[in-house]
Amino acid sequence: MERKLFTALQGDGAQRLNDGLSKQGFRRSQNVLYRPSCTDCAACLSARINVDAFSPSKSQRRVIRRNAGLKRRATSPWATEDQYALFRRYLESRHATGGMADMDAFEFASMVEETPIRTRVVEYVDIDTDALIAVCLTDVLDDGVSMVYSFFDPDRERASLGTYIILDHIEIAREAGLPHVYLGYWVPGSAKMGYKASFSGVELYVGNQWERMRDPGAYEAQVHPLSNDSISEQVADITLPDGTPLRAGRG
Repeated sequence: MERKLFTALQGDGAQRLNDGLSKQGFRRSQNVLYRPSCTDCAACLSARINVDAFSPSKSQRRVIRRNAGLKRRATSPWATEDQYALFRRYLESRHATGGMADMDAFEFASMVEETPIRTRVVEYVDIDTDALIAVCLTDVLDDGVSMVYSFFDPDRERASLGTYIILDHIEIAREAGLPHVYLGYWVPGSAKMGYKASFSGVELYVGNQWERMRDPGAYEAQVHPLSNDSISEQVADITLPDGTPLRAGRG
């Protein structure tokens, strides 16, 4: 059964809380931080790219060249009609039966605009036509950028836009002097998430610490029912932004 740890993200300490818990495998959705905490396995592993350890492969260099006709522009988190139209096309082509398939324009606006932290909408537009081709909702952390959600023109399949957006966010982080790009979760054996393992410099949050990704097959044991700590142990192992571990505060 799917289960998650949640905490509200609000008030003056929201940015520090997001910075601190992102380093511990949490992800943001609007004004909530969450981390998978399933009873049957620990397969959802938080993944990030160490910018200094990344070197593009030959195929990734080709992706960069194929998208040379795009330009990046970063804006405040404000939803537009063009973004929503592209979002709908993307969902209908790629995730027609997914949990976001019925999201209307108001819900889309909430996803983009309801953020209590430093968030940007990174758009990619065609240099010649100014047409919107891809979008990424991106949080700015104290140690990197976090790719909250991205979508793109499904008709440009050969452009490998999902890969390109990650490659460009590595460049964004490098330009800003930030060491990491947070990718969300990676699941061993998942075909849909396999592309994340193709980037050099990937690190996974395993056993309450980040480690350089080994052979992806080495993580298959994470799907075993006995691989997961109890919910009380998982909560106790969380460290607050001021450095206080919750385990120490239990009495």
